[in-house]
Amino acid sequence: MDELSEVAESIADPVRREILLLLRHTPLTAGEIAARFPISRPAVSRHLRVLREAGLVQDEQIGRHRRYSLMPGRLGHLAAWLGLFITQQPGWSQRLAALETEVHRTRRDRQRAEPDITSPTAPNSRKDTA
Repeated sequence: MDELSEVAESIADPVRREILLLLRHTPLTAGEIAARFPISRPAVSRHLRVLREAGLVQDEQIGRHRRYSLMPGRLGHLAAWLGLFITQQPGWSQRLAALETEVHRTRRDRQRAEPDITSPTAPNSRKDTA
């Protein structure tokens, strides 16, 4: 299996993606990682093994614990490959920005067009007369 396929396959699982997110800030022990998931410790260990074998995390034995840390290099290769497709679509970011502007403009126009039902001068507003 080539490097990109191995990395893509290893991050296909949502638990493994979440583990990578946890490790992006600080190294954690296997127990600290397992405590954050509703699955068994052996299942978390299997996920960590897949990530380690793919070269996305490294582990270090510290006493009785194993501490895992992120190795983002191989993710960079996948990101670079994905970037080939993003850059081949010129104008998408401008189109999305234009769409966002239009959505905001439409919302603003609708808000201006709707009468304020709490205003005493608004059409169809009710005045309490006692």
